[in-house]
Amino acid sequence: MAEQKATTYTLRVKYGMSHATVQRLQADMPVSTHTLNKLCKILNCRLEDVAEYIPDEEDTEND
Repeated sequence: MAEQKATTYTLRVKYGMSHATVQRLQADMPVSTHTLNKLCKILNCRLEDVAEYIPDEEDTEND
């Protein structure tokens, strides 16, 4: 976001992202694929630039 000079205020006001969604992003909480798509469009980046797959603890125990 810093590279694109986007702030949380910009996400909410200019791009209409809800306050709750911005909070979820800041807290590293789950967000929808719609939100990730919108964020990639806003920042003109790829998914791997904003998201990382981290398996749940139970996923790694079953391997």
